[in-house]
Amino acid sequence: MNWISNVVRPKIRGMLRREVPENLWIKCPETGQLVFYKDVEANQFVIPSSNYHMRMSAAVRLKSVFDNETWFDVALPEVPVDPLKFRDERRYLDRLKDARSKTGLNDAVKLGYGKLDGLAVVVGVQDFDFMGGSLGMAAGEAVIKGLDTAVEKGCPFILFAASGGARMQEGILSLMQMPRTTIAVQNLHETRKPYIVVLTNPTTGGVTASYAMLGDVHIAEPGALIGFAGPRVIEQTIREKLPEGFQRAEYLRDHGMVDMVVHRHDLRATIARLCRLLLKAPAGPAKARFSLPAPA
Repeated sequence: MNWISNVVRPKIRGMLRREVPENLWIKCPETGQLVFYKDVEANQFVIPSSNYHMRMSAAVRLKSVFDNETWFDVALPEVPVDPLKFRDERRYLDRLKDARSKTGLNDAVKLGYGKLDGLAVVVGVQDFDFMGGSLGMAAGEAVIKGLDTAVEKGCPFILFAASGGARMQEGILSLMQMPRTTIAVQNLHETRKPYIVVLTNPTTGGVTASYAMLGDVHIAEPGALIGFAGPRVIEQTIREKLPEGFQRAEYLRDHGMVDMVVHRHDLRATIARLCRLLLKAPAGPAKARFSLPAPA
């Protein structure tokens, strides 16, 4: 046995080796450029050189919206877990457990209540990292709770949509969330309070076919994929090549499907301005006009 090679040298290497965080670098999906994670984080998860909009977690998104990065979490209704006892390659319960561990969320939608430019608002965020932001019973109940809270508080509801569609593991129960959320949207419309939807990358499937396209104003982030069926499915169905940029935010804006495409750096100011316009509220912060109690 060579004592120097087998014992001393590995110990020296272990002492000199530095641990490098896995997320030290981010690769831009558009250009392939490597960028420091901290630089992207400081830039609201927009790649500085290409302006590519990365996905944001629900908590980070809420921080970017509310005044002083402060809000009250809105308690979400409890729903039956795995009502169909679904299993494919893995048990649905195990998939839920992994998603909850990965994101720190109970399900795909997180709600917050707080101030935006001095105005009370309820904000809902779909987190794509939770099973693709899929719409199941828990997510549907969360969206309805957000809309109902906005009705109760008499304030706007702002939704950041990001989803691959309905959750297959809950079958017809997930599809039933489409009409249920549609009714909740109508209840908010009847109070004449704004419902503003921000479509992020991607927003597809049953979410697009229901509450994500029922807003008073539809904003899209640059380059976001927005649609019902995917481009490949459409091409195979109609047997034609789709136009360049089809289902991307800019294409949909040019063809009247969304109202505006707004860079993430300008989103907060744009949403605040729209809320004030639709509420006929005075311009500028309204810091002293009301207190903000926690939601029940």
